[in-house]
Amino acid sequence: MTEMDIRSIFAMPSPKAPDASRRTFLKISGGVGAGLILGLAAPASFGAGDAVAAEGPFEPNPFVKIAPDNTVTVIIKHLDKGQGAATGLSTLVAEELDASHDQIRTEFAPADAVKYKNFAFGVQGVGGSTGLPNSYEQYRKAGAIARAMLVAAAAKAWGVDTSTITVKGGVVSSSSGKSATFGDLAEKAAAEPVPADAPLKDAKDFQFIGKPFPRVDSPIKVRGEAKYTIDHQFDGMLIATIARPPLFGAKVQSYDASDAEKIKGVVKVLQVPQGVAILATSTWAALKAQRAIKVSWDESQAEKRSSSEIIAAYKAKLDQQGAVAKSVGNVEDGFKSAGKVIEVDFEFPYLAHAPMEPMDCVIRFDGKSAEIWTGSQLQTVDHGTACSILNLKPENVQLHTVWAGGSFGRRAIADSHYVREACEVAKAYGKPVPIKVLWTREDDVQGGYYRPIYVHRVKAGLDQDGNIVAWRHRIVGQSILAGTPFEKMMVKDGVDATSVEGASTLPYAIPNFEVDLHTEKTGVPVLWWRSVGATHTAHATEHMIDMLAKEAGKDPVAFRLAMLKDHPRHAGVLKLAAEKAGWGQPTPGLLRGVAVHESFGSFVANVADVRLHDDGTIKVERVVCAVDCGVAVNPDVVAAQMEGGLGYGLGAALKGAITLKDGAVEQTNFDGYEVLRMSEMPHVEVHIVPSVEKPSGVGEPGTPVVLPAVANALLWGTGVRSTVMPLRQQKYKGQA
Repeated sequence: MTEMDIRSIFAMPSPKAPDASRRTFLKISGGVGAGLILGLAAPASFGAGDAVAAEGPFEPNPFVKIAPDNTVTVIIKHLDKGQGAATGLSTLVAEELDASHDQIRTEFAPADAVKYKNFAFGVQGVGGSTGLPNSYEQYRKAGAIARAMLVAAAAKAWGVDTSTITVKGGVVSSSSGKSATFGDLAEKAAAEPVPADAPLKDAKDFQFIGKPFPRVDSPIKVRGEAKYTIDHQFDGMLIATIARPPLFGAKVQSYDASDAEKIKGVVKVLQVPQGVAILATSTWAALKAQRAIKVSWDESQAEKRSSSEIIAAYKAKLDQQGAVAKSVGNVEDGFKSAGKVIEVDFEFPYLAHAPMEPMDCVIRFDGKSAEIWTGSQLQTVDHGTACSILNLKPENVQLHTVWAGGSFGRRAIADSHYVREACEVAKAYGKPVPIKVLWTREDDVQGGYYRPIYVHRVKAGLDQDGNIVAWRHRIVGQSILAGTPFEKMMVKDGVDATSVEGASTLPYAIPNFEVDLHTEKTGVPVLWWRSVGATHTAHATEHMIDMLAKEAGKDPVAFRLAMLKDHPRHAGVLKLAAEKAGWGQPTPGLLRGVAVHESFGSFVANVADVRLHDDGTIKVERVVCAVDCGVAVNPDVVAAQMEGGLGYGLGAALKGAITLKDGAVEQTNFDGYEVLRMSEMPHVEVHIVPSVEKPSGVGEPGTPVVLPAVANALLWGTGVRSTVMPLRQQKYKGQA
């Protein structure tokens, strides 16, 4: 699927410049008092070796800006929702530029897929832990070329050879004794020819990559200066809430706004495709009116099944062959040769993302142009959606990406629904005032876009020596990609890659192996949830591995290692986690389990120490985590993402579930949809495998491994197989 395919499906405008590939040129522009601006542009429009005009056409889309005050601003092309994207990209520029940390500033990039595309997607946006991997060379090159031009400018100004010049901490110095700051040289550097290339540092010379580099966002967040969508205030702004249907797929039939309109501060009540919108002068008035409005819903096309009915329908498919995702050898022959066969079914519920900041969007639309402020994760999609709904040319819509309070996949929405509804509200209101559309926590928890329900059946056979000779894995679930532009790219022969990832890519050496998939439809909108397919496949596979090891009477670490001879990175993290945890030296009173999994190019192993109380409650005391993510650009950020991802996954493992009753979501807030409490967070040790491999993602891979590690501890300690999620659905020792 091409970028043009994506644009046509989303009704996005085509870029005016030629498409830029990985082998792009970097551009620099500058003017009097403007400093040095370095950015990316299509190769057809600029040639290496040319000098940059004082008023260059590439100024709107830079990656690096160096101001006369000696500050270095790094333009961040990805949303930072807490995962550290701004720090990671700034580290890369600072490294090759030889800037100091104190010089660094950041700005989010405007919506421009030509300049700021994600090479993994072809459009601007981030997800799937691609943020740093797809930018690693790009941002380093931006810093290196800027440095080369500063050095060239200094050499010319001082009449010395470039070989006599060094750069450190934002200061350019010559062996002749002269020195200048970046800011001093910025204007002169802007007049230098752009080098065709600039060498990147050898890893042995890194000053920042792989070493501590303080987060660039911590100071502004601690001081309360970071502006999230909800923080934006404008004169005359109205607050909008929407009364949404109680069932997915229901539509407004009629509504009575008389009580809502009596509330002080309510300005307007109007119908939009998503429900009934209330515009008010205050948040409180908008929320009161949302509860006061009376809506009759047409539920003729709504999803009315309960979760139990959906699961039952899925389980009925487990006896039937699905679309084959992967097949090796002959599983039927393998089972015939097996001395022992185990078959286990697994159930996984809907999961909500529950970021601390629910969906929100600010829009100002005057009929001729629009400005939008939101934590946009897929800028090209959100921008194109706004252009389409508002019937505006792309140059007349400004999308401002701002800090976001979490996402976990929630803001990476193919239908851009929350930006879409903001545009619908502004268009329906028809007055040129800023409008802030807010979702409440209840709107968010009950609003859909969940991790889908899945059921699995894993059947495996052991030979007389306790080796796995056959493995069949059947998955039934709803496609996340169906009906989106990603379907053409990632759904092949009836197999949604996100439904089977982690299962079809199982690393263990098994001679007869098959994975198949049944894709079912429901009326519930679903979405990728932090680590996507691995959220369920990691548990089904890794828990099954321990069941087999237990049946074979083998140590679970040794059992895995024997099948990972062709996968040294899996084996590497497994060995490291086991070593650091003191595998083979259990702590009295604690149960211990292990799991290893690859997702998004990173390899993670967990060893979990679990305390099972007499009443059956589970307390995870300690988790030792080993991760191989290639070059760890920011070790502190890597560790934080492992810790955070692990905690996020543990909350879902222990108690996360969205349930439907006759189609209606039963949970409304954190009292019903529980997340991990601080008191429940285990002590976590993170160990990073030293690597020279290119960086891979860390935002998601820390999430899926903790569930099977904890379940495996419980398996070895109690004999109970954890097959129905969340874990509190199971009955362990001490429970009736």
